[in-house]
Amino acid sequence: MNILLLGSGGREAALAWKISSSPLCDKLYIAPGNGGTGSFGTNIDASPLDFEAIGRIIAEKAIDMVVVGNEDPLVAGIVDHFKALDAAKPLFVGPEKAGAMLEASKDHAKRFMARHGIPTAAYRTFTPETIDEGYAFLETLTPPYVLKADGLAAGKGVIIPETLAEAKATLAEMLGGKFGAASSHVVIEEFLKGIECSVFALTDGHGGYRLLPVAKDYKRIGEGDTGLNTGGMGAVSPVVFADAEFMKKVDERIVRPTVEGLLKDGTDYRGFIFFGLIKVGNEPMVIEYNVRMGDPETEAVMLRVASDLVELMAAAAKGDLGNLPLDIDPRAAATVMAVSGGYPESYPKGLEITGVPAPTETTVVFHAGTRLDGPALVTSGGRVLAVSSYGATPAEALAASYATLDAIRFDGMYFRRDIGQDLLALEK
Repeated sequence: MNILLLGSGGREAALAWKISSSPLCDKLYIAPGNGGTGSFGTNIDASPLDFEAIGRIIAEKAIDMVVVGNEDPLVAGIVDHFKALDAAKPLFVGPEKAGAMLEASKDHAKRFMARHGIPTAAYRTFTPETIDEGYAFLETLTPPYVLKADGLAAGKGVIIPETLAEAKATLAEMLGGKFGAASSHVVIEEFLKGIECSVFALTDGHGGYRLLPVAKDYKRIGEGDTGLNTGGMGAVSPVVFADAEFMKKVDERIVRPTVEGLLKDGTDYRGFIFFGLIKVGNEPMVIEYNVRMGDPETEAVMLRVASDLVELMAAAAKGDLGNLPLDIDPRAAATVMAVSGGYPESYPKGLEITGVPAPTETTVVFHAGTRLDGPALVTSGGRVLAVSSYGATPAEALAASYATLDAIRFDGMYFRRDIGQDLLALEK
């Protein structure tokens, strides 16, 4: 198969690495890719949101399957666009626009969960016209408070104020345009206290699905889970508290009702579903859906997928996963993200990167925010490199990633040294 992968981050680098290892993959193209994805395929300078350019690539490169890495093209309706064309179309791994609404609108996702009896936090949605009702609703809650921009906000649309005064001020800022159109509606939720994990399913649109390895990611910039939220500073898989009993509840109460709910709603969903979960006591609840793989969880999860991912994705895109197994590598995997100084706020670009090793049997460095400037590798984003390693245990995998990070250099480079420590403490 000739495969086109859309995206440019660490998630896409990990997918490219996995796809390129499949005997079913003849040629892999990545649009636009980054400074490291050229090791796994051919980068093509095209935006995933430029459907005309993507159409030309599909025709010129005889593409058999398109894997949509990030949410923006899905929300913009890329699958619908190509399904509507008369010309022969490739398989698409990713939902239609109706399915992408699970991520495009927090309010839509909450209404979906309520309709299909999927456990989640109590909530209400407010607009500038109903801001006073929002203030009153906040007064009924106990701190801290959870405020979410309804639309896509590049992973920064969730704010958790500690006091009622802060929460009211935050609501006013958000409805006043803090996140542009994304926060023209704001979802206010009750705060759930527990520990989080990320679950991923690959579904075929006809009720078939497979669960990928569970991971836990770390969003805060500072050690001890302090400071601003980021796109993710690291991830670990497996997750010690996501045992067989917990995952049985996740499957029965959340994953299966979600897949069946999409069918009942008439939504043809073929691709990955991300379930952002929280364990409250011993019970799983949904924090959010994403309509693609997570980042940086993908960089750890792909290491643990032992089956041929291309075979699985093609079957899902065709609408029939059948009896295909999704086997999981028993080893642990851990990802630690190296970021630019100043991230997640303003940061410099174009800084030269040195010391990045070639992949080994233990460690793969997935590029996220990098580009090639002539022969030099330089930074191009806030999250720069996702250093991912295997280990017999999570502790061993983390040690391997940290040893690799100690040899990598670029000005202002920063990474958290406490990734996974909460899980290691639970194992003791």
